[in-house]
Amino acid sequence: MKAYTNIEQSQKLAEILPTESADAWWAERHEGKVTYDGQYIVNEEPFYYISFIKPSEINYSQDTVKDIPCWSLTALLDVFPCSKESPIVNLTRGGWNPSFTRRWFATWEDEDKNVFYSADGITPVDAVVELILKLHEQKLL
Repeated sequence: MKAYTNIEQSQKLAEILPTESADAWWAERHEGKVTYDGQYIVNEEPFYYISFIKPSEINYSQDTVKDIPCWSLTALLDVFPCSKESPIVNLTRGGWNPSFTRRWFATWEDEDKNVFYSADGITPVDAVVELILKLHEQKLL
């Protein structure tokens, strides 16, 4: 099961959430090699990996290009307001869709189960990301 937001989701969330709420980072690197005549050639295609320390804070070589914050399910849920009056996020596993994959549903509801907004995704992370994006569009988060 997917543990963190992917790069595309992370880039969207980085525009609307405080990056301090992220609990990991995608590090983009352009790794290179030294040729037989001593020239350093950098690959054009970047290589991405997850780091739990912000890569720009580590003394990497010149290969590190940029850091992209990413969120686990726990970090995503921590973004929602937590008070007695605020709605809660409810995650449920749904039925099968035509492509025979089960979906996850994230709803923003009150304690009486009145649903204000809902979103779905293949994984819980995907469903919560979609919910955050919907709530941001409505200026509720």
